[in-house]
Amino acid sequence: MHIGEVEVVRVVEWRGEIAPARSILPGSPPRLWTDNAAWLAPDHWNPETGGYRGAVQTWVLRSEGRVILVDTGVGNDRQRPQVPLFDHLATPFLDRLAAAGVRPEDVDVVVNTHIHYDHVGWNTELRNGEWVPTFPRATYLIPRADQVYFDPQNAHRRPAPRTGHEQLRREGSLLVYADSVAPVLGRTVLWEGSHRIDRNLTLEPAPGHTPGSSVLRVSSGGDRAVFVGDLLHSPVQILAPEHSSCFCEDPQQAATTRRGVLERAADTAELVIPAHFGGPGAAEVRRDGSRFAIRRWGAEAPGAVSPLLS
Repeated sequence: MHIGEVEVVRVVEWRGEIAPARSILPGSPPRLWTDNAAWLAPDHWNPETGGYRGAVQTWVLRSEGRVILVDTGVGNDRQRPQVPLFDHLATPFLDRLAAAGVRPEDVDVVVNTHIHYDHVGWNTELRNGEWVPTFPRATYLIPRADQVYFDPQNAHRRPAPRTGHEQLRREGSLLVYADSVAPVLGRTVLWEGSHRIDRNLTLEPAPGHTPGSSVLRVSSGGDRAVFVGDLLHSPVQILAPEHSSCFCEDPQQAATTRRGVLERAADTAELVIPAHFGGPGAAEVRRDGSRFAIRRWGAEAPGAVSPLLS
């Protein structure tokens, strides 16, 4: 699809059922899912199992003659004890990227909206036993707040784990930093405040999911879009933005940030493009009193949109 002069292509690394939906959004009531089952299934929810369904994907943007990747998925060959589903994942992601017309040496900019394992994985690949940048010519853009927060040297500043699961996540984040972040720091711009990539693309802070969580805004011609990373894991969070995911470092701040992003999207006709939506992968939102609703789904192909039945 095109957003003004910016071409957008979606490259899916993995798609499927991840975990019980109410463990992904632990505060969500059962009726939020069952009352919306008609359109949540099959792309976002499995009514038979109660499972959350989503995708791990990279968005390829072509803007002003450059190739920009937004988030880089899980990656292959990684030790991920905190998420057994993705431990030592092996997918033909680079072949799929090539099918979209992009070779690793074609990439000019890599945007990591935040530092979590499923957003930085293909920053690197394993060659001769060493993690090296996958995209040898690219500049990597990483929020400084996240780099500081997840740097193992600063581990003592983070809250102590309260459960075994939190301890496993802490240990997993050390592996993520070592194999997917540290090897690209020599090619990285650590930005803060905001960062303009070109006249069409701007990165802005959106904290809560992580301290440095960010959104990428696209403004070209009369079209607007916002890549929101993990501010939204499921479209039910558009209907009920107060529910944050189990992965959020600060759930309350994430909910406040999410509401602000949705308000702006509804008021300015920004297409909302989350990191993990299956199906069309994007949505236009509108206000519904003090809440929000989905006006229509975004398109996987130019001109192809499906209305939400409501």
